[in-house]
Amino acid sequence: MVITAVLGWWQGGKRQHVAAPIERPLAVKPVEKKPAPSMTVTNQPAPGIGERVPVQPATNRWISQRGVRVYTNATDAGRIGLTRIGEGLPTLTANFTPRPVAAGRDLEIQVALDRRGFSPGSIDGMSGPQTVSAIAAFQQQQRLPISGRLDAATRHALTLRAPVFAQYSVSTNDLARPQPLGKTWTAKSRQAILDYESLLELVAEKHHCSPRYLQKINPLIHWPGVRAGTAVKVPNTATPGTMTGVGALIHIQLRAKTLRVYDSSTNLVAQFPCSIATRVENRPVGRLAITAVAHPANYTFNPTRFPNTPEALAGSGSLSIPPGPNNPIGTAWFSLSQPGYGIHGSPDPEKIGRTTSLGCFRLANWNAERLLKLVKVGTSVLVE
Repeated sequence: MVITAVLGWWQGGKRQHVAAPIERPLAVKPVEKKPAPSMTVTNQPAPGIGERVPVQPATNRWISQRGVRVYTNATDAGRIGLTRIGEGLPTLTANFTPRPVAAGRDLEIQVALDRRGFSPGSIDGMSGPQTVSAIAAFQQQQRLPISGRLDAATRHALTLRAPVFAQYSVSTNDLARPQPLGKTWTAKSRQAILDYESLLELVAEKHHCSPRYLQKINPLIHWPGVRAGTAVKVPNTATPGTMTGVGALIHIQLRAKTLRVYDSSTNLVAQFPCSIATRVENRPVGRLAITAVAHPANYTFNPTRFPNTPEALAGSGSLSIPPGPNNPIGTAWFSLSQPGYGIHGSPDPEKIGRTTSLGCFRLANWNAERLLKLVKVGTSVLVE
């Protein structure tokens, strides 16, 4: 009923053998020592007693990202991301047949929802409240019974048209970007850009997933030693989805901690998790509008709002904090018609969806950048 009322208002205005001893040996011919056969490591089941041990063919050699040679089978090599020696990486995106998402495979669900603009938050292969909320929003868009559960109809509507995983090749530009982040506001203000602190952070955010999950699906990658050209297995979120249209209304629901976008025909276009103010009195409520957009965005540090910082204790003035993904407002800023408030990105995507802000509405950087493509100055905002 709340949704109906909101739209109504708006439309209106993942055995040892022991040899027997030889007694009194005669002339014993020296035995020529032969090198012991090389030992291979495999994850194949051990052969039964009396069975012939198969010889590992030369084509069954693989190599890890750290340069360690591994003997295994093609299926398991592909599963853990090994490279065949002398060849390129097996392609994960070839010969894919579209199919509904599989029940119980949380990663598939999260990737399919993310592609369509219904963000499950930072992808981690484990469905939680934000994934459930994204399913419910997708069901609303598809005019399906809204339950937040992956029933048969929802599975078919969430058809995968590209593989769940892709391969990302680390570039020289990627390796050049990470830099230490200043420990104080003053140190940050002196940096040219507040870029990613590590390559792991960069690749994870680029593919809308948590750094811990990225490490999990790439167990053989030693991130501090990655070189240009290294192939990384990532969630395939780069595939274009069906999120289209220009947003005419942003609807922020404080209790659900979600930001929804509707088009001019009241069709739900996208939903993103958002963080809201910790203090109730700092949460703007009512009808607002976007008055300005900045991308990239600088942040003005006001010492009076952070009384325990060295800058505030020293009585220093305001500081201009340069843009970048680790800027306090992330990579994009949307001013609201209530002075001092806005919608913006965040340097901590894993914390989105909590009551942690001073008053603004925080999104993961990738979702803030999606919002840039959907709205403009003058777009209506309803906070309830």
